[in-house]
Amino acid sequence: MLRKQPLAPTEAHAPSAIVFDNLTLGYDRHPAVHHLCGEIGRGALVAVVGPNGAGKSTLLKALTGELAPLQGGFRIAADPRAIAYLPQQSELDRSFPVSVFDMVAMGLWRKLGPFGGIDRIQRALVRETLAAVGLAGVEHRPVGALSGGQLQRARFARLMLQDAELLLLDEPFNGIDSRTTEDLIRLVLDWHAQGRTIVAVLHDLERVRRYFPQCLLVAREALGFGATGEVLTAANLARARELAESFDEYAPVCHRPASTGLA
Repeated sequence: MLRKQPLAPTEAHAPSAIVFDNLTLGYDRHPAVHHLCGEIGRGALVAVVGPNGAGKSTLLKALTGELAPLQGGFRIAADPRAIAYLPQQSELDRSFPVSVFDMVAMGLWRKLGPFGGIDRIQRALVRETLAAVGLAGVEHRPVGALSGGQLQRARFARLMLQDAELLLLDEPFNGIDSRTTEDLIRLVLDWHAQGRTIVAVLHDLERVRRYFPQCLLVAREALGFGATGEVLTAANLARARELAESFDEYAPVCHRPASTGLA
């Protein structure tokens, strides 16, 4: 179970960004994540880790509203318009005919609305943001012509323009070169320093230990939630592998009374 207390002493009096109450998620009534309870404080930098198929991406999809809970619920303090979500690169259709500039400019949607046009100042802001992620001069290229690292830089530029309070990142450093990874990690750390709440699904445990002070370890259920060094123990990781290997995808939903009745 997730600990029902702040994730770190420095956040002891900070309000919650996300509260989980008996949250169970799944597909076709088959649970993928069981009975999450606890909270993530505002301004936290949290890595979500676990074996393949442990429910990590499922959790982010629920937080974005893509997936309804099977049981329990959660509450997000941020305005839904102030939430930014970065799905895995594999979910993108790179054949869609859009330029790098136009894709990044979509990050201004919250300010412009569905029918708003981009003025001269906003165009300059898009170009400045592209330059900030190392993509100056490529704004007119089609997205499909970018390398994996360049595409991820462009997607981070779009996140920068969204200016979100809560960022949900699904495998943000997967399949890209080491230089790009280092640059994007610096951006994440800058966002954290600005007080934004960041929840990132990651698989590189050494990177998690180095950069992410807090960690949620899941293997269909929460095995640890708190300071990274206390969560990523040999015993917890072994238990996560054991649970992942013994998972029964046809098991029925197990019911447990909700503690606070969140919708």
